[in-house]
Order: sequence, then C-alpha cells, then structure tokens
Amino acid sequence: MEEKEELKLKLFKHILYNICVFISIFIVFGLFVFFMVKNNIYSNVNNELYESEKRILELEELENFPFDFNLDRTTLRDKITNILGTDNINAYSITSKIVNPNIIVVVRDEDGNILNSDLGRLSEYVNQIEFNKNNLEKIYELMINNKYPYRGLNFLVNGDEEYGNRYVQLLINTTSEKYLVSQYFEIIATAVFVGCILSIVASYILSKKTLKPLSDNLIKQMEFVQNVSHELRTPLTIIQAKQELLLQEPNKKIIDETEEIALTLNETKRLSKLVQDLLLLSRADSSKTSLQKENINIDEYIKEIVVPYAEIAELQGKQINLDLNYKMDINIDASKIYQLMIILLDNAIKYTEEKDSIELRTYDKDNKCVIEVKDTGIGVSEEGLKRIFERFYREDIARSRETGGTGLGLSIANVIVTAHGGTIKASHNQPKGTVFTIKLPKK
Repeated sequence: MEEKEELKLKLFKHILYNICVFISIFIVFGLFVFFMVKNNIYSNVNNELYESEKRILELEELENFPFDFNLDRTTLRDKITNILGTDNINAYSITSKIVNPNIIVVVRDEDGNILNSDLGRLSEYVNQIEFNKNNLEKIYELMINNKYPYRGLNFLVNGDEEYGNRYVQLLINTTSEKYLVSQYFEIIATAVFVGCILSIVASYILSKKTLKPLSDNLIKQMEFVQNVSHELRTPLTIIQAKQELLLQEPNKKIIDETEEIALTLNETKRLSKLVQDLLLLSRADSSKTSLQKENINIDEYIKEIVVPYAEIAELQGKQINLDLNYKMDINIDASKIYQLMIILLDNAIKYTEEKDSIELRTYDKDNKCVIEVKDTGIGVSEEGLKRIFERFYREDIARSRETGGTGLGLSIANVIVTAHGGTIKASHNQPKGTVFTIKLPKK
C-alpha cells in the first residue's frame, strides 16, 4: 500500500510539474505576442508624433519663423504661406500643412500656459490637458475628461527676445488603438485560458503515460519480491525443520536418517537452482548477459540433447519425435541453447500425460533458423499465453509445485533467445497442447 501511495504522490507531482511548465509557456508566449502586437499598433502613432515634431522644428528654422500663436488665423496663415510658398493652408491652425491632421498642436509658454486658443475638438477641455515641461522628447499617455485616451509628445522650440521659448505639445487620439489592444488582449487571454485547460488535460494524460511503465514495474517488483520470498521460504523451512529434527536425536546413525538427509539435499539443490536462475535474470536486466558463440549444426546438437529426455519420456509412456530439416550450421552459444532446450523439453514432459507426444522440428524460414517444440499436453489458456514468459507465472500453481517448478524457466528461455537476437512465441497446438516457436538469426 505504501508503494501505491508513493506512486500516486509521484503522479500528482509529475502532473503538477507539467501543468506549471505548460501554463508558464502559454502565459509567456501570450504576453510576448500581446506586447509585440501592442507595440506594433502604437508604433504608427508614435511615428506620427515624432514626424510631426521633426516638421515643426524644420519649419521653425526657416527664416526664423516665429511661433506667435497670439496672431489671428489669417495673419498666421499668411506667414506660413509665404514661407512654404503655397496657399494651400485650409485648417484651423498650422497643423494643416505641417503635421498630420489627426494631431492636435498645443503651444505653451515657459510657464505652461496655452498660447493658441483654437484646439479644435479639445477646445472645451483646455484645463484638463496635462502638461509637464520636464517630460520632453518622450511619448507618454494621458486621459482627457477621464474617457478620451491620448498620446502626447512635448518638445522645446527656441524663440527670440520678443517671443521667448515655446513648448509644443503634440496630442493624438488613441481610442481606436486602445480598443484594438483591448480586443486583442481578450483574444490572447481566452487563448491562454483554453491553453491552460488543455495543458491540464495534456499533463494528466502524459503523466499517466509516462508513469505507466513505472507503475507496471512497481507491481511486477512487488509480485517478484513476494514470489521470491515464497520460493526461498519453502525450501529453507523444510531444511530448517529437518535439521532441527536431526538435532533432537543426535545419537542416530546416518543410515537411519537417509530420507530426511536426501530431502534436505533436494531442497538445497532446488534453492541453489533458484538462486542461479535469479542471478541469470538479474544479469539479463542489467544487459550483462554474455554469449560465447560458435558455429554448430543445430540438428545434430538437438539430437544429442534429446537422447536422455527420450528415455525419460518412454518410461512415462510418452513419445518424442524429431523432424529436423535445417541441416546447416548456426552461430549460437551452445551452453545457452542447451539450457533453452532443456527448459522446453522439461516443460513438455511435465505437462503431458501418458500416450501424449512431443515433437521437435527445425527448418529454415525468412533466412532464420526456426525451432518448434510441440506437445499434446494439457495446453495453456489464452491468459496464460499472454503471461507465459513472465517471471514466476504459473498456469497451475499447485501442479507446478508438485513438479518442482518455480515459474522462472520460460522467463530464462525468453532471456536466452532475446540475447541471441531472436524471438520466442507460445501458441495453441491443435487439437490440444502447446507450441513454442523459436526463431534465431543465422549469425
């Protein structure tokens, strides 16, 4: 239970971590796009203000043009007309020819008082136009009448003794730009929100998928530990019990306790084999399985291996048939293949009844050596076929214990075949029994 709780905690932390990463990415990306678009929207406004400043300063330098905005409109227009050499001045102030018509020009004295009385649409809000003569050559924002957004630019125009210095304040309405920015912000905010929701779902799915192998391995590890503990406890309990029994009667002769001693030795051998099998599987897990390969005629080699098992099968009323057709050498580790065949033959004999048969076939298919071990025994269920190569898996636990099985044999067989770069598969034999098909590369 502790392992499962720990796994749930890891899953929660992993999901939380992924959510934080995804949401951070969405927020940062959203803010980046928003400010890029915002700057782009206002860049045209800023450029218009700077361009108007440039034109006014250029005009001010022409023939010492005076910025006397106390002059009436007609007189001022005539002065500008003479300088520019045109009579195309039709606006309410100098802005018609000098600056963009959308820009309102406010001229102030050194005390900040407005000198030009005609400000067009802002004429009724004169007292609400903020001005700071220390804030020069910088774009700033201001709100007029608490609802009209403007952007402004202040700069100094050098005058003469008669007029003195003048401050020019350029203002441009940014209502449409602000509306666009607010609309785009809503779009970005909605996209980020949807992205955050999707990130939560994606984080959960990815975390479950990522941690699934860990969960499966944890379950297998728990089962493995339980199975190993049980397999070790059984022979150790028998050995301990028999040894304690011998100690209770120390004067008895060995010949009188032959059965108990033999049983102890058998359990010791079983324990030793279990440890060797676990060591082999451990090496396979750490990719330390080493092979000593050599070229061997597989048909002849299988004949040698089968000889003692054919005699055992005959004594039990069973029959082993050979159908060997590969007739070529194959590059294999002879000792490992020997162990593989022993495992398969031992299983076949254990799980067949009297008058059943076992068949070994070899043949060449798809440039690979195929070895088949068929039996007409009790067979394996569909669930068993899926799990038959799992460690400690036994189709019939009670029957396996009677035959001395530990459930590691086929796992080791799978390790051996995999180490050779081959495959092993279990399937149903018709009309009954099981078929193990091994495919090994030639080299």
